[in-house]
Amino acid sequence: MHLLAAAAGWTSPNLDYHALAPEIVLGAVIVILLLVDLLADRRSRVSIPTLSGIGLLAALVPVLTLAVDGAQRSLVGGSYVVDDFSLVMKALFLLSGYVVILLSSTYIDEGEYYESEYYLLLLSSVLGMMMISSSRDLVSLFIALEFLSIPAYMLAAWRKRDERGNEAGMKYFLLGVFASAVMLYGMSLLYGVAGTTLFSGIAEHVAKAGVDPILTVAVVFVIVGFAFKVSAVPFHSWAPDTYEGAPTPIAAFLSVASKAAGFVALLVLVFSAFPAASSVWQPMFWVLAALTMTLGNLVALRQTNLVRMLAYSSIAQGGFMLMPLAVAGTTSAQGDSIIAIVTYLVVYAAMNLGAFAVLLAVSRKTRSGEISSYGGLFSYAPGLAVTMAIFMFSLAGIPPLGGWIAKFTVFRALLSAGGGWAVGLAVIGGINSVIALYYYANVARHMFMEEPPDGDVAPIRVPPSLAAALAITVAATVLMGVLPNLVLRFGDVATIVTAAGR
Repeated sequence: MHLLAAAAGWTSPNLDYHALAPEIVLGAVIVILLLVDLLADRRSRVSIPTLSGIGLLAALVPVLTLAVDGAQRSLVGGSYVVDDFSLVMKALFLLSGYVVILLSSTYIDEGEYYESEYYLLLLSSVLGMMMISSSRDLVSLFIALEFLSIPAYMLAAWRKRDERGNEAGMKYFLLGVFASAVMLYGMSLLYGVAGTTLFSGIAEHVAKAGVDPILTVAVVFVIVGFAFKVSAVPFHSWAPDTYEGAPTPIAAFLSVASKAAGFVALLVLVFSAFPAASSVWQPMFWVLAALTMTLGNLVALRQTNLVRMLAYSSIAQGGFMLMPLAVAGTTSAQGDSIIAIVTYLVVYAAMNLGAFAVLLAVSRKTRSGEISSYGGLFSYAPGLAVTMAIFMFSLAGIPPLGGWIAKFTVFRALLSAGGGWAVGLAVIGGINSVIALYYYANVARHMFMEEPPDGDVAPIRVPPSLAAALAITVAATVLMGVLPNLVLRFGDVATIVTAAGR
């Protein structure tokens, strides 16, 4: 009956189209891209990357108007909520998608790949991410997750004539399907126990009935499904091979936007559906965080390929983002935990996308992803060398770059919780921060202190789209470090997400 009512709600004349405007605009752009691909001649198809970028920026306009309006909007019986938290995340997804399009335009064109389908799938995946941020129901959340994942599987295998590309797509697909099956089983248990798919109804049931063994299994299975999406250890094995085999812009997309979508889903589930089950998920997140950042950093130390190093770095950064969830059930740390994760997601998107942008620019000359190929980069491309150093040291958390405020908020959340288990996790995080500095600084050492491996010091030509992506990400990384209040203001969503769906 609930599903029938929800379906009826979508056709109601009282449906709030302003609340759905970002999704409607992006959906319309996807249809336009499809029509251009079908009806336009080959020369006209070169406009597809431009149309895709304009479409993402156009979808950002209603996000801003909704933010100015400030009202929380609930649709389909509470299954779909538009609040400050969801709007911040939608803006992050749209801007990240726009930067990925800037990274992609030259790469896809020069690689002679099919352009139309590429951008169509990319925008479809972004649309799924936007839906995740507003979903407050198990059914809508799962549909949004699949809307995100299915295009991503195909994008990961886009280099279909390349063995590594095929391996990347296959690993990502098979492990992703397995994780989705586990998560769906957990969701079915939740529905069986609570009798509803609404997060607010599940939260009420758990608060009244308490945590029983079936509910424990259900919560664990759902978290495992999203742990795969954020590449948490031991569900991380797909990430390094997928990042290396996928087109480099898609590796950047998966490491930032897809990971952010997973964390958004975890945040909403923890605070809207499972707040009374913190005894189950807090210890689980503690273990996941400790394992993820430690293994990610230790394996990153041994990498000689920059893409694989960034893959394991992404795993380790995910571990840092999981740390606040390990104390999110503590009343004194709840607000700080949400602020920490939202801040980290915003800063991480800028610095990691920037690192991939430099990688794309340099690989145009070196045709290599090896760290040794960056030897002497400062001598013939000083701008790119300085830019990459900014991103590397920001990822390490060195002030005054944006990464320091991200790590500061994480440790503040842990210390505000108090207790030996929180302090212990903070100590593990501190040790891992030192380990990470070594391999990030190693890239800078090659750029500034080594000689060019082949003696070729010809300058690197950076296409305008890549230069624009670098300018956006550098400006964001530096400004958020120098003026941390710019990003900390997003922490105001804390009071919204904890009440979302209730």
